[in-house]
Amino acid sequence: MRQLKSQTHRNRGAHLERLLDMTHRQYRANGIADIRKIPTPVKITSNDRGRITGYTQRGELVDYFGIFDGRPIIFDAKQTNERTRFPLDNIADHQYNILESWHQKGAHAFLVVRFDKLDEQYILPFPLLLEAWTGYKGDGRKSIPYETFLTECEQVKSEKGYPLHYLKHL
Repeated sequence: MRQLKSQTHRNRGAHLERLLDMTHRQYRANGIADIRKIPTPVKITSNDRGRITGYTQRGELVDYFGIFDGRPIIFDAKQTNERTRFPLDNIADHQYNILESWHQKGAHAFLVVRFDKLDEQYILPFPLLLEAWTGYKGDGRKSIPYETFLTECEQVKSEKGYPLHYLKHL
């Protein structure tokens, strides 16, 4: 039997992002929404006869932005191997801040959170994130319990040919 290699930190969100990218292509093709992945910034350090070297920089935004139903949309895709909670340290301060700023200006702002071991995805709307983040930064809980996702969030599934039909929950 072939043994699977564990995912590195760098590519741990690749599965969720692939599903979202496929979904976004279908949303665009069907005229439902135009949502795009924000590329990770790269700092080029040298270009020696076509051989480019560089490194990825910390982004200032989140993973995705776009337009849906005449309103801006912005969100980040997060995955966790935890079964019972989503650790808030998976979210960088700048990611929270951009979601908060866009939410205050009327955008759909949220996280799509995947629990890998459970093979489940949920939309975590910004107001719930705000509540959890306030406690997190104020020496409260360091994670959001899985039970919160079950009772207060919408589960995102494959539906109507879309790998992750999350827009129906907005």
